[in-house]
Parts: sequence; C-alpha cells; structure tokens
Amino acid sequence: MSDLQAIKEAVMKGKRKDITGLVQAALDAGTDPQVIINDYMIEAMKEVGSRFEAKKIFVPEMMMAARTMQTGVDVIKPLITKGKEIEKLGTVVIGTVFGDLHDIGKNLVVLLLESSGFEVVNIGENVGPQQFVDKARELKADAVGMSSLLTTGDPHIKSTIDAFKASDLDGKVKLVCGGAAVTKKFAVDECGADGYATDAVDAVRVIKQLLEAAA
Repeated sequence: MSDLQAIKEAVMKGKRKDITGLVQAALDAGTDPQVIINDYMIEAMKEVGSRFEAKKIFVPEMMMAARTMQTGVDVIKPLITKGKEIEKLGTVVIGTVFGDLHDIGKNLVVLLLESSGFEVVNIGENVGPQQFVDKARELKADAVGMSSLLTTGDPHIKSTIDAFKASDLDGKVKLVCGGAAVTKKFAVDECGADGYATDAVDAVRVIKQLLEAAA
C-alpha cells in the first residue's frame, strides 16, 4: 500500500495515532498538500459517510474518522497558508438551542463540516436566539445550524428562526435544523427554516446544496 492509500485507510479506520506520520511522509516525498486533502482524505470521508448512511458503521466510528482527518489537515495547514488561504466552502455558525445541553450530535456535524471544507464556529449549547443572530452577523455567516435533541427545544427553534426573519439577516443566511427532536415538517414547513438534516452526513449535504443554489 502506498503512503497515500495508507492515509486514506487511516482516515477511514480512525487511526489518529498514525495519520501525522503518514501525512508528513507524503509531504516529505513531495506530494502536493491539496492532493492529499482532496484526493485521499476527503475521499475517505465520503466513503465513511456512505457506510454511515448504510448503517455499516455508527457515530463513534464516524467521529474517529473525522477527528483523524482533522489531525491530518492540521499537519498540512501551515504549508498551504504560507502561500494562500485554504479554499473554504463557506462559514457556518452552529449551536444547540436554548434549554438543551446536548452536544454529541452537534459536535459530529462540526467535524464533518470542517472536514468537508467549511469554516465552522461552534457557539456551544443552550444558545439563545439573539446569540445566534449576533454571531452570524459578526462572522458574516453563510449558514446557521440549530440542533435540538429535546421536544422542549421546539419553541426555541421557532423563536431563533423568527429572530433571524426579524433581523437584517433575513434571507441572507441559510437556516438549517436537525436533531432527534426535530422533524422536517416542523422546521421547514411550520417554522420556515431553509433546510432540515436527518443526521450529520445529511447536514453537510443540505448545507452544500443550499449554498450552491444561492451562489
């Protein structure tokens, strides 16, 4: 197996301890950093995502793969930023709505978005509507992700979406909701969100589609 295939395998299998050495060896051999990221690590995450959707792997394996890729990207990042900024697909602000302290699902979405090329700002849990709006405005966010694992979060999803619609950001930021307690009917049809994601892999797909359509 070549060093590059070994990088792909390390990401897919979540071998975080191995990835730094493998990436460094590839760089020392003169491999283009963008080739390592785009052709091997991102491709690995695509396969991981497909396996997750097919229920062949589960959340822990997905998180290990995403964290392994992030560790590999951290080795490459200084080399890329010397010459130019890493191309970003957009800026996403993400948080768990007010009254909810769950973060595992949200953190997995963060990892996958970052691995896919987004700049992600995680504003934590128990986030109030105005906090979402203020942070999105401050960072000129392209999209905002709202997570809720409790049905008690429903009113806070609605109030957060309402806060955006009443602000100067109305129509300028794509609003995406997800989490165990959220349904598409509630988030999109009743509250007016731009998108709904069933899981972390779907969140990346939905946000990509919304931003591409808006471009």
